Amino acid sequence: MMQTHNPQSAVILLKPQKRNSLEKCEYLNLPDLQFFQWCHLQYGLNKGVYNTIDQWFYGFGIEHIHYRRIYILKFLDFTKECGVVKDQQKFIRFGNGGLIRSLQRFIHSINQG
Repeated sequence: MMQTHNPQSAVILLKPQKRNSLEKCEYLNLPDLQFFQWCHLQYGLNKGVYNTIDQWFYGFGIEHIHYRRIYILKFLDFTKECGVVKDQQKFIRFGNGGLIRSLQRFIHSINQG
């Protein structure tokens, strides 16, 4: 079962200097389809994975869309740093159960930092 958290406490988990620069990111204010398309171009994210990530952060307690998008971008950067790469169809792949494990590792890494 997914644990929920207060959205304000979740935002504090991000390092302030990085969070502030992301909050000013012009892409955060795009309509949902355009934000997804930008993520697709930057990270090779397909719509199903994007929706799962978005839903997972919402269920985690990050209800404000602006903060959730910051978390999505930080998570996608985290996956790149961890070596998750695009496959031949240019989509990022996590494998069976890998996406949820990656999301949990991401949250754990934030809590440890």
